[in-house]
Order: sequence, then structure tokens, then C-alpha cells
Amino acid sequence: MPSPSQEPARSLVVLDFGGQYAQLIARRVRDLGVYCQIKPYWTPVSELAAYQGVIFTGGPGSVYAQDAPLCSPELFQLGVPVLGICYGAQVMAHLLGGKVASTGAPEFGKTQTQFEDASLLFRDVPPSVTWMSHNDAVNQLPQGFSASAHSAQCPVAAMEDPARRLYAVQFHPEVAHTEYGSQMLRNFLYLVCQCEGGWEMGSFAKGEVARLKEQIGDRKVLCGLSGGVDSSVAAMLVHQAIGQNLTCIFVDHGLLRKDEGNLVEQVFRKEFHMNIIRVNAGERFLGKLAGVTDPERKRKIIGEEFIRVFEAEAAKLGKVELLCQGTIYPDVVESGSGQAAVIKSHHNVGGLPEDIGFEGLVEPLRDLFKDEVRRVGLELGIPEELVWRQPFPGPGLAVRVLGEVTPQRVAMLQEADAIFREEMAKAGLDRQTGQYFAVLTGARSVGVMGDGRSYGETIALRAVNTSDFMTADWVQLPYELLGRTSNRIVNEVPGVTRVVYDITSKPPATIEFE
Repeated sequence: MPSPSQEPARSLVVLDFGGQYAQLIARRVRDLGVYCQIKPYWTPVSELAAYQGVIFTGGPGSVYAQDAPLCSPELFQLGVPVLGICYGAQVMAHLLGGKVASTGAPEFGKTQTQFEDASLLFRDVPPSVTWMSHNDAVNQLPQGFSASAHSAQCPVAAMEDPARRLYAVQFHPEVAHTEYGSQMLRNFLYLVCQCEGGWEMGSFAKGEVARLKEQIGDRKVLCGLSGGVDSSVAAMLVHQAIGQNLTCIFVDHGLLRKDEGNLVEQVFRKEFHMNIIRVNAGERFLGKLAGVTDPERKRKIIGEEFIRVFEAEAAKLGKVELLCQGTIYPDVVESGSGQAAVIKSHHNVGGLPEDIGFEGLVEPLRDLFKDEVRRVGLELGIPEELVWRQPFPGPGLAVRVLGEVTPQRVAMLQEADAIFREEMAKAGLDRQTGQYFAVLTGARSVGVMGDGRSYGETIALRAVNTSDFMTADWVQLPYELLGRTSNRIVNEVPGVTRVVYDITSKPPATIEFE
């Protein structure tokens, strides 16, 4: 199967108007068997004509504002089906001659909604709860449209012009809170757009290996291998494509989890027979981080040092043209690509210096979400225990040690994190929890150790569940588990006097602390 990005006629495209759920929409479409790409709202109409359908995202703006993000009205003349969601619905109404205005009675959260049975979009969808999030709404339909759903506060909760295959909903069908939201999206994909489906990870892996062979040719590639699922799957794809022309550089920056360096080297060198160079660079990285407390500076420093290490190793190997990275979709989104606001830069994206020293990048996972990456890994034969290892940020423990990063503080966090992971595994929750880890918060507090008072560090524990790493809910871990973990940490990790548990979801927080 060719790379889906080369076959827009078999794909959908999401036009991003700055909504927080752009990636989630694409993820839901892929779950339904159709490959989906994301492009900014200003994408030329000529690029959109070949797609099988278009979905407009929500957005924070108002269509009647002077600087409102709007696509070209010519898009509606292509004959391509369009589904507008929330702000995207208002864009459709505004550009086609309808009216949008403030409702005076905004709707946020779960809303009981009624649907027209005759609508293709709502086939097999009974009256149910949707997720609303709007101040504005359509108050005058464009010519040719009819209202196909309503709620108590929103007479046009959905509208459609079936003859032109144009549909719009004021609510968010992509979020889990909307009952039958997946059915609505399925109806749009298969009844309105007439998609064939067929997007799945086995086809992706086969097609991506073929694409990589064509992209790379006989050039040599360096891969920054950390042992995490992203870099592991990226390395395996490239290894299958070019074999011994791939050299994996495993940089042990001294910021890994306990005993992780030796494990990574053993698995990839002995089990997968890859060319691996291990660089023990802990002193170098920790030296560069001395006195640095700002998380963005940490990320930039570590990202640049990675590249410098690669350059030094490449000089020893001879000519190496390309650098492989395990960049995935959420990395791109949260680093400010497209319309999304910059939440934080990621090591894989934001830390690259301009004088990278390679001809280009190889990023085979750039279009995939984390769970898709795991499925590719299993398809490639990577052992489950490696595929299901806990996600780990590129900068390592540097962004889980809040404040200054020192060898002593890193060692303290390594021990605390190892205890937490061990207790999660004993409780049988390690595979049932999306991500869990310990953080050295930098908050110091008074404690009582034996007969004396102490003044030590605070460890925060965090555990979340997520399907796409774009949103996440904190996990209600058993009190007994938290109690055992806390007791072990304060007794086994010198310098820790307090353990707390983070109960914040994403949003408003991010999964990582920094």
C-alpha cells in the first residue's frame, strides 16, 4: 500500500481553524478506517479538490470578527463533501450567506439534542446527549439549507444541504461526551463521502517501508535510539527499509530511568541485531544543565546536545546524510505547528538547531498518534514488553526534575520512579494505565524522621489514562497502592520527606509537569 499521504483521493482532510480538537477529529476518522490529514484553513482550494471529504474544525474565534480565520468560499464549489464542526459550522453558514450571532445563552457541556431521522448524517442516531461549547450560533440558514437538529438553546444545532453534500453541527461529535458521535462521523465518511475504508496499521507499515526505501535510497541514516516506543518503532521501520545502512546512536544522557541504559543496549543489539553505538554522555549533559531551571531552556539545551553528539559520532563513521527521529503527531501539535497554540516544545521538534549538519530528516511516525505507533510496533514484531513501555519525554528526567538538574536530584528521582513503577506492576495496573511516573517537584517541606526533624524534597506521583495523548484523565489509584508507594519512597529514598498525588486532568494541565 503506498503512503496514504500520496493518495488524497482515498483520504479525508481536516481544515484546522485553531480548535483544540483538530488532532482528535483526525484520530477518530482513522479509528473508523479512513486515513485523515490535517491542513491549515488557508490551504489553497486546488490542494483540496482531490480529497474524498473535508472536515472543518472548531476554533476560538467569531466569524464576524475582523480577523476571523476563514477558508476560501471556492471550496464549496468543488463538489467535495464538507462537514463543519462548531466554529466550522459557523464558517460554512457565514461564507454561504447565512447569519451567525451571539446566542445570549451560551451552551457548554452536555446538552440533550434532537435529530431529524431523514438526515444521512444522523442515520441510526436517536435523541441523545451532545457536547456543546459555543457562544455564537447560526441564526439564519444559508439558502438551500435546512435545520437537522436542535437543542433547548440552539434551534440550529445542525444544518445540511444534502444536494451539495454540505453538513454542519454546532456540537462536537469527536469527543467521548457526545453519544453516538462516532456513528455520526461514520455516517459522514461512508454514507456521504462514500469512503472505502481500509486504513490500518499493517498496511501503513508495509507502505511506509516501501516509501522509506524510495526516500532514502543508498544514503546512510543515523537514528537517535532511546528505547522508547517512538524511537524503537521508527528505527525498526528504517532498519527494514535499509538494513545495515542504518546506525542507531543510543545517547545515555544520564537522565534515563533506573537501569534503562543497559536494558536498551541489550535488547536492540542482541535481539534485533542493529548497528548501535552507545554514548555515555551523562557528565556532558549534566554539565550543560548546571544552574538551568527554565524548562524550555532545558529542552533546547538537551535537543542541541543530542545533535552535537550525533555530529561527533557521524564524523567517526564517515558520510552520513540523514537523521531519523521518532517524532509523532502530538509532538508536532504541541510544538506549535499548524494552528495549535504553542504549549511546549518537544525534544524531537523544538530542540533542533539550525545548523543540524545533515541533509534532512527521516520521520516515519510524524503522522501517527501514540496508540497507532504501538500497533505498528506489534505489527513489526517488536516484543510487547518494549512496545508497552511507559512513554518517556525526549529530555528525560530533566523535565521531571523541576528546578535545577543535579546528579543527586536525578538519582533521587530515579529511585522514587522505580518504586512507583514496581508497585504499579505488582498491583496489575501497569498495562491498564496510560502513563504514570514520579516527579521531583522542588518543593521542600519539614518532616519527622525518627526522633528528629528533617527538611527534604517532595515527590509527586502522576497517573493518567488517555486514548490519544491529546486529552487525559487522572486515574483514581487505590489508596492502598498510593500508601505503599509513599511509605517505600520516604523510607528508601534519602532526602524525600513528602509524597503527593496529582489529580489534574489534561486540559487544563499537560501530562508532563514541564
